Amino acid sequence: MSAMDLGISERVSELREKISTMIAEDIRPLDEEFLAEVNVGDRWTYTARQTEILEGLKAKAKERGLWNFWLTDSDRGYGLTTVEYAYLAEEMGKAHLGPEIFNCSAPDTGNMEVLERYGSEEQKTRWLKPLLNGEIRSAYLMTEPDVASSDATNIEMSCVRDGDHYVLNGEKWWSSGAGDPRCAVYIVMVKTGGEDDQKHQRHSMIVVAADSPGIEKLRPMMVYALDDAPHGHLHLKFTDVRVPVEDLLLGEGRGFEISQGRLGPGRIHHCMRAIGQAEIALELMCKRSMQREAFGKPLAQLGANFDIIATCRMEIEQARLLCLKAAWMMDKGDARAAAPWISQIKVVAPQVALKVTDEAVQMFGGAGVSQDTPLARQWMHLRTLRLADGPDAVHRRQVARVELRKHTQQKV
Repeated sequence: MSAMDLGISERVSELREKISTMIAEDIRPLDEEFLAEVNVGDRWTYTARQTEILEGLKAKAKERGLWNFWLTDSDRGYGLTTVEYAYLAEEMGKAHLGPEIFNCSAPDTGNMEVLERYGSEEQKTRWLKPLLNGEIRSAYLMTEPDVASSDATNIEMSCVRDGDHYVLNGEKWWSSGAGDPRCAVYIVMVKTGGEDDQKHQRHSMIVVAADSPGIEKLRPMMVYALDDAPHGHLHLKFTDVRVPVEDLLLGEGRGFEISQGRLGPGRIHHCMRAIGQAEIALELMCKRSMQREAFGKPLAQLGANFDIIATCRMEIEQARLLCLKAAWMMDKGDARAAAPWISQIKVVAPQVALKVTDEAVQMFGGAGVSQDTPLARQWMHLRTLRLADGPDAVHRRQVARVELRKHTQQKV
């Protein structure tokens, strides 16, 4: 086995310093102003000030050469390894706007990965190029309201060929980013096969223009009573939506093949950013514990707060190391071998970040659940992340199956 190098390379050390500086000096100070603008006018459009903030920061990132780090193993990007990118994604996770400013935000990164790997030249020109330039946004449509979508073989959206087109009918929900007025394209998981086909060869992926006739935006899904405007997680209905046959990716029945290529990187990117959020929560917790007094002492000296702070630090370090090992396994190029490691960190990172954030909320008291800190919003996103890209139970099941195979010849 090759040596496992999880350290920070020289080029990434320089990049991380530049990103960290821009996050601290330029991006985090504007997060709250940007979010406050959501309540000005139409929640599902960007105000002039929001656009000014976004485009100004993105232009600054481009000028500094801080753009599209996520694109590993491609001459379009930096050529970073997944391990190298992990250190950068952690820094981006420390600001609400961080990922988008560097064009490294979900679901665009996963969708760009699909178009880069599997798209036609026409699709790359029409969709990938403006996505890489940060000119449009995209959404990934998989889960459905009427089936248990954690088992993606249940996906039912009908996709039937009719001459030179496929006709799509059905509903999708939790379509993250579909509310964004800049969202121009969807990548959609559909069912093209029948009961006679093998279970994992019944589904396909197709590229759909967001303004196609027959697509209805039914409602934004609420996340802990918030609509996450203007990004949104929409419930969509497709009625006789016609899509050119050439927009089906790779061919009928290859949806799962594509999804594994997409979801592996996407899952680990979320985990990297979650570790960054855990670091922010711990930083805020420590500062609060030293600055605030009760019963004549700093909060740090009350109750079990020393132990809580120490435990949070240790658990963050453990999660980071597991994330880096999962990234290293991905870099080896064996998707099957990497899969259980991705599942492990997909369970661990959100749980650790959520726990640290919750402890920080407790340290802040009433302020922790208010709009006066980013903690309540962060808690909401991290709790949701335990469901996104597969709930904890599904990933634990995958880890256990791999573990049990070591001790039996039977299929588990």
